[in-house]
Amino acid sequence: MKYQFLPHTADVKFKSFGNSIEEVYENSALALANVMCGQKIKSKKRKKIIIDGSDKENLLYEFLEQFLFLVETEGFLLSEIKNLMIDLAPTGVPSGGNEDYRLECELFGDSGNYEIKEHVKAITYSEMYVKEHEGKWIAQVVVDV
Repeated sequence: MKYQFLPHTADVKFKSFGNSIEEVYENSALALANVMCGQKIKSKKRKKIIIDGSDKENLLYEFLEQFLFLVETEGFLLSEIKNLMIDLAPTGVPSGGNEDYRLECELFGDSGNYEIKEHVKAITYSEMYVKEHEGKWIAQVVVDV
């Protein structure tokens, strides 16, 4: 199981699972894509992204927020992620914050005519976590709809 949706009173909540931290981030992005558009998205466009964060939760927040930005600005919907790498060592990027984590990957998707089934307003930190448990990774996210 890549992810599962959990009950929540007003928003959408999901847990993602993976054998690595990279896989749990990828499955979190796929869960978010499923929330926004339940259709099969074609892999017509490729984008490379680099995201920095101050900890594992902030990195996941910034990663998922990038998808909301791409939907709002370009109509880009995610189909798949390739070559996802996460560096949990300090980046040395002098950005004024504590950006000690870095994620790089290639996104594939499309900006075609797809119906948005659920408008996601924001990613939240409410109930969010990213943790390793018995050699597996689990992330939990609540999105504001």
